[in-house]
Amino acid sequence: MEHSLSNPELRRQYDAAGFGGRVGWGNRPALLVIDMAGAWISPKERIGSDLTTVVHSILQLLPIARQRQIPIYFTTMSYGTPEEAGEIVCRKIPHTREMLRGSKRVQLAPELDRRPTEPLIEKPRASAFFGTNLLAMLIAARVDTVIVTGCSTSGCIRGTCESAHNYNFHVIVPAEAVGDRSASAHEANLFDIDARYADVVPLNDVLHKLNSVSIAA
Repeated sequence: MEHSLSNPELRRQYDAAGFGGRVGWGNRPALLVIDMAGAWISPKERIGSDLTTVVHSILQLLPIARQRQIPIYFTTMSYGTPEEAGEIVCRKIPHTREMLRGSKRVQLAPELDRRPTEPLIEKPRASAFFGTNLLAMLIAARVDTVIVTGCSTSGCIRGTCESAHNYNFHVIVPAEAVGDRSASAHEANLFDIDARYADVVPLNDVLHKLNSVSIAA
């Protein structure tokens, strides 16, 4: 059976099984921009693909988040040496050996224009929460809702959504603001993320909601 957000038969099956409830929004959102760096967004890279439309969608979210003083957190995956990643990870995912701190592969897309007040988190694994201080920063900012954007839907987006869900955050995924090198993996994982961990919603819904958020005191 095809896994797709537009598959009504599978949706009915999940609804009957008790999957796919709505979490909605809390009161204090934050925007997570996951791994929008060279290794993932350049088609010339080994694991890269054309994520131009994803970048465009994120560029619609960023100015509103900045204007409304909503916290923004960027991530990349990088290591000082391959040994920091660990032997097993490098054996399973050999390209990890090339994800070295300071290389172009791990540098954010310049058009995102990250500000000095917007943390850049170097994460060692798929989830933005694993081995990082993201959770502590969200708690300090009294965040209860995370908007997850970036790539890849089947890996780091899914891993981050699962962790955020496990920590009891409201998790929102703007469908147009996440992407994957595999179209089928993207569709299947969006469906499962929506069923298990987050509300996958249209980008315009998120833009509308952010425009209504009260500016932080």
